[in-house]
Amino acid sequence: MKATDLLVQCLENEGVEYVFGIMGKETLDLMDSLSKSNQIQFVNVRHEQGAAFMADVYGRLTKKVGVCLATLGPGATNLLTGIASANLDHSPVVAITGQAGLERQHQESHQYLDIIKMFEPATKWSIQIKDSQTIAKIIRKAFRVAKMEKPGAVLIELPENLAPQMISTKPLPVMPIPKSAPISQALGDARTLIDQSQRPLIIAGNGVIRQEAVVEFLTFVENLKSPVIHSFMAKGILPKSHPLNYFTFGFKKNDAVLPMIEQSDLLIVVGVDFVESAPKDWNKKLRPVLHIDPLPAEMDEHYPVKGELVGDLKATFRALHQLEVKSKPWTPMGNLKEQITTAYQIDLKIPEGTQSLTIENILTVVEKNSTEKTIVISDVGAHKMAIARTYQPAKAGRLIISNGLASMGIAIPGSIGAKLACPNDPVICITGDGGALMNISELETAKRLGLALTVIVLNNGTLKLEEQMMVEKFGHSFGATFGNPDFVQLAESFGIKGVRPTHLCEFEQVVEEALSQSREITLINVQM
Repeated sequence: MKATDLLVQCLENEGVEYVFGIMGKETLDLMDSLSKSNQIQFVNVRHEQGAAFMADVYGRLTKKVGVCLATLGPGATNLLTGIASANLDHSPVVAITGQAGLERQHQESHQYLDIIKMFEPATKWSIQIKDSQTIAKIIRKAFRVAKMEKPGAVLIELPENLAPQMISTKPLPVMPIPKSAPISQALGDARTLIDQSQRPLIIAGNGVIRQEAVVEFLTFVENLKSPVIHSFMAKGILPKSHPLNYFTFGFKKNDAVLPMIEQSDLLIVVGVDFVESAPKDWNKKLRPVLHIDPLPAEMDEHYPVKGELVGDLKATFRALHQLEVKSKPWTPMGNLKEQITTAYQIDLKIPEGTQSLTIENILTVVEKNSTEKTIVISDVGAHKMAIARTYQPAKAGRLIISNGLASMGIAIPGSIGAKLACPNDPVICITGDGGALMNISELETAKRLGLALTVIVLNNGTLKLEEQMMVEKFGHSFGATFGNPDFVQLAESFGIKGVRPTHLCEFEQVVEEALSQSREITLINVQM
C-alpha cells in the first residue's frame, strides 16, 4: 500500500470519525486515501482556522482526539491560531499538514516554510515524517501525546515525496494511557492539612471535567461541606442550586468571590490551569494551597503549596473518601452568597413587561430554554465575561469557553465541532459581531452538513471589551468600532434562516422555535 493509505488506516485504528480541513496539491495522495475510508468523513471547511477550532471542540466534548488537515505554507499557517488555542485550552488535537518534498527543503522554494519550528511553541509535539516506514509509530505516539495530561495539540508534517511511497507496515495497537494515584504518605499529609484548617475553600478547574471525575469530586464536596468556586471552563460541575456553589472566579478586580478566598485558611485547588487565571489575581493574601491535579504544581510565589496529591483525579478522590476526611462546613461572612448572586446577575428576575435586549436578559432566556443536554459555546469578547458570570449550565462540560489563548472566532466553527460530537444535543452559539465575521463563512459548511444550530450574534459594531478597557485606562477609545453587514440578509444568502427580534419576548419566541428545529440553522441578530 502507499504511505497515505497506511496513514489513513492508522487514523481509523485510533477511532477517528472526522477530519476537518482543506486539501491542497501536497495532500492529494492523502485525500485519495481518505476517499476510500468507510469510517472517516472528511469535512471540507472554508478556512483552516475553522478546521482547527472544529477539531478542538470536537475533541473537548468527545474526549477523543480531534483531527484537522491543511496543505503546506499558507494552509498550515492558517491552522496555527486554532492549534495554539486547542493547546492552551488542553483539548486533544492532531493536525496533519502537507509539505514540500524533502528534495527541495534545503533551498528557497515555492510555499516552503519551516512549519515544524513555527508550530513547536504552540504544540505539545511537532514532527516531520522523514521516513515513510515510521508513519505507524508517529501516528500512535501523536495520539498518545495529544491525550496525555495535560492534553493538547500535536503537529505531523508529511512531505509530498513520501506520500505515494509503497510500504508494508501496519498500524500499532492502541494501548490505554496508564493512570497513577497519590502515594499513601501524600494522602495522609493532605488529610492532616484539611483537618488542621477551619475554613477550607475548594477551587474547581477544567481538569475535573477533562478527567471525567465530576461524580467523585461531588462526593468529596458533599463530605467536606466546604464552599466551592469554579474557573470559567469548569462551570457546571456543581449544580446551580447547590448550597455550596459560590459560582465563578477569574474576573480580577471585578471578582465578587475574592473576599471568600481571603476569608479562607486553605485553598483546595483541583484541576485548575494557570492559563485561565494567574494566582496573583486571586490569591493576593497567599493562602496555603493543597494542590490536587494529574500533574505536579507549577512554581509561583502566589501559589504556596503545602500539600500535593498528584495522579488520576477519580482515583485520588476515591482514596480520600476511604480516609474519611472530616467535614469542614463554614459560611463566608457578609452574606457573600447573596452579594455574588446579585453582582453576577444570577437568577435574574426580569420584571414583567421588560423588553430590553441586554446581555444579562438574553442569557437568562438562553438558560431558561437550556437542558442538561444543551451545549452553549461562547466566542471571546465582553459577552464571554457576562456568560462566565451569569449563565449557569445544567451540566458540567456543556458550556464551552475558550479561556487559554482566548481567540475570537472560535464560536461558529466550534459549534460545528460540537454538533458533530453530540449530534442529538441542541447547540447554541453566542458570538459578538467581531468574532462572528472572522469565521462566518463556516455557516456554509454547517448548512452543507445539514446541521441544526442556533447562532446568536450580539451586534453592537464595537469591540466592546477593548473599548471598555481603553476608556478605563486613557479616558477615551480608539480603533474599536467598525461597520457590519445586514446579518439577516447574510444568513439568508447562506440559505439559512435569519431573524432580527426587536424586544425580549420576541427573542424568547425565536429561541424556542430555533431549538425546536431538527435540521435547520437559525441566525438571530440581536441589536445591542
